[in-house]
Amino acid sequence: MAILTDTQQSPPDTGQPGPIPGPIVVTVDGPAGTGKSTVARQLAARLGLDFLDTGAMYRAAAAIVIDHQIDPTDTDAVLRIVTDADLHFDWTTDPPAILAWLKPLNKRIRDADVTRLVSQIAAIGPLREHMVMKQRLIAQQHPKLVSEGRDQGSVVFPDALVKFYLDADPEVRAKRRGEQLRAAGRTPASDEVLLQHILLRDARDSTRQQGPLVCPKDAIRVDTGPLSIHQVVDRLEHLVRERIAGTKA
Repeated sequence: MAILTDTQQSPPDTGQPGPIPGPIVVTVDGPAGTGKSTVARQLAARLGLDFLDTGAMYRAAAAIVIDHQIDPTDTDAVLRIVTDADLHFDWTTDPPAILAWLKPLNKRIRDADVTRLVSQIAAIGPLREHMVMKQRLIAQQHPKLVSEGRDQGSVVFPDALVKFYLDADPEVRAKRRGEQLRAAGRTPASDEVLLQHILLRDARDSTRQQGPLVCPKDAIRVDTGPLSIHQVVDRLEHLVRERIAGTKA
């Protein structure tokens, strides 16, 4: 089984053409542990596009709620403080750093307490509306974009030229999560506990009323379970370039 981690090096050049000209949005959706962030980041680099990690935005919101001792069930208070934080990205870093009150939160948002809370925060309807607005604004400012998340192809960018939905068995995703934590120098829970966390998050993400996790009807579904990170990126890059070539024919 291939393990997808953010610590892997970018894949070698495939001999494909260079950066894609003109505006384009490519969406990469899927549940936790499928390697979406790693794949989307490397795909963006291959194609010469910017990379938007929308999950980082919701994680940043969860971190803000925790660190400012806001009751996560007080949706008005959550929306007020997240709006005040003016979440945005520093596009001079790779990957772009998520900023709140102009301070980077990249390390904080990967902590276990944030991971436990993020699905609950992401289910807040008014907060999702705020995030969708910001994500669409980012696309206006960065019109050549690979956008990764849970609802990018279904809600945020329904007219995206190419949509991907990455998936893998829950057991595979739980094992990957443990490997990712170990690679980051952290001690993960057991595979059984991680699996329960994955299943719980899947249930929350797929049943929330606004922006639920779904596979868009026109998305290309990719099982990342048996594939290496390079193989996934290779396949997605080929499909994007093939789609672009088809639209020009």
